[in-house]
Amino acid sequence: MADIIELTEHEDIRNWAAARMGAPAIIDASAEGGTQPVLRIVFDQAAYQDQDRAERPQNAGGFELVEWDDWFKIFDDAGLALLVARETPGRKDSFHEIVRRA
Repeated sequence: MADIIELTEHEDIRNWAAARMGAPAIIDASAEGGTQPVLRIVFDQAAYQDQDRAERPQNAGGFELVEWDDWFKIFDDAGLALLVARETPGRKDSFHEIVRRA
């Protein structure tokens, strides 16, 4: 495994995601709906909002694309960090993990 670095600065995270065509998303993992958001970064086709998708009831599974400001609010409030592989010239590794800050 390549060297891992921890990102907490918003600009660094946005730049890392943008270089890989990533977008911020939230999955609602709560039974009641709206009380246990799980952050994700989705890539490629999943990063495009499907405007023709039928409205789903809250907590129906899957993810919802959100604005970075909404994503970072949860990220900062929960004290999270994004672990990513250190960049290697000529390679864009999309490995990442969202963890509690050290």
